[in-house]
Amino acid sequence: MGMILAIDQGTTGTTAVLINAETLEVAGKVNFEFPQIFPKPGWVEHNLNDIWNTVVKSIQEVLKENNVKSSDIITIGITNQRETVCAFDKDSNPLRNAIVWQDRRTGDFCKNLDPQLKNEITEKTGLPVDPYFSGTKINWMINNDKNIQTAMAEKNCFFGTIDTFLIHKLTGGKSFVTEASNASRTLLFDIKKGVWCDKLLDIFKIDKSTLATVKDSFSNFGETQGLDFLPDGISINGVLGDQQAALFGQAGIEKGMSKCTYGTGAFYLINTGDECIRSKHGLLSTIAYREQGKDFYALEGSSYIAGAAVQWLRDQLQFFPDSPDIEALAKKSSDEKMANILFLPFFTGLGSPYWVSEATAAITGLTRDTGRPEIARACLEGICLAINDLIESIELDSGLKVKELRVDGGAVVNNFLMQTQANFSRTKIIRPKVIETTAFGAACAAAIGKGIMTKDQLQKMWKEDHAFSPIDISYFDFKKVQWKKTIKKLYL
Repeated sequence: MGMILAIDQGTTGTTAVLINAETLEVAGKVNFEFPQIFPKPGWVEHNLNDIWNTVVKSIQEVLKENNVKSSDIITIGITNQRETVCAFDKDSNPLRNAIVWQDRRTGDFCKNLDPQLKNEITEKTGLPVDPYFSGTKINWMINNDKNIQTAMAEKNCFFGTIDTFLIHKLTGGKSFVTEASNASRTLLFDIKKGVWCDKLLDIFKIDKSTLATVKDSFSNFGETQGLDFLPDGISINGVLGDQQAALFGQAGIEKGMSKCTYGTGAFYLINTGDECIRSKHGLLSTIAYREQGKDFYALEGSSYIAGAAVQWLRDQLQFFPDSPDIEALAKKSSDEKMANILFLPFFTGLGSPYWVSEATAAITGLTRDTGRPEIARACLEGICLAINDLIESIELDSGLKVKELRVDGGAVVNNFLMQTQANFSRTKIIRPKVIETTAFGAACAAAIGKGIMTKDQLQKMWKEDHAFSPIDISYFDFKKVQWKKTIKKLYL
């Protein structure tokens, strides 16, 4: 039946994955990273040409490594970092660097917005007014970038999330489209009505003509055209924001199913079916996917920093040469030395359930005998404690105990991290055989959009690799109390 090509365009790099269209088995994957750009403290940008180059290189290399002809690709699925927003012209030329979801430059805009307007925005979008989301970033571009202002005056400015840019490039500029799960992350989309909202566009001073048409998650987004690395005519049939794709790849298509992805940040989603639940405990209401014009929803908790904290120890402090090395280093620590050490990984603000955009990271409780092993372990514990806050909020909103949690993302190969999460959250952590569930979910979405599989078949494809059951140790309860007291003292 040929191959499905999944393009997973993430925060630090792009992964191209080939998946057998008949068996849904991963045939090969290749990843290329690209530079992170930090123009000022709290600002994070990506060069769109850097992103596109990693897309091209990863596709070329995965085909070459696995001896697959580009003509064997029968459909393409795309998943992407969500709130990151870009601007480009009708020829797909970038007008400026993309502003990344981690960027905090619009903090003052959010803080100074009228409280009544904030409530109205949250009611329509399911999102708090926070620099995290795309709408405030587009507003900043319009007000501060002369290239954008010139292009808008010439009616030659397109705004979009990364999926929109990639589709535009892949189709030779023919398709200016997005899909519902990505649109729902912009602060510009009414998630109950399923449309760009005129009132929201007016608040952020954005012209609707600069935004893409919103399509079903499983549909035809256009066909490849004018590329030198893929033939013309390959249809793009599935698109999902990265966290929704991971939920889909975990077969979380039924109400009540949940997952947590450990990537640059950590994101917990629980499927709420066709019911849009409004959180009372700092979570987001968002669209999980749109099928045949009908939206299905999720509750989401967002921790901005997870794997990025490990990268910080690797790159800034040079604790180890490779991120996986943190596991062996952390194991050298002891509970006794760890008693008062906390690593609060809030380098780009504090997300769910607190929403403190100006928060910064901290390490507390250090003593003279604290060394690299203790700080490494505290980093992993900080990731787990932040995720535990998300789990507790989900339980409060839903009234249900989370008895098991499906996990994915590159960091879940770290057994120490997974066991620590089980211990803090007092729940079974289940790792699937396919941990690249973001790309896998995009491929499944494309397969459904192409009509070569159904959602019911997806359920049967999911397989467990390993489960981590909680160990009842008082140390973890003690650290949870410390964590909450310290957050209250430092940030709230």
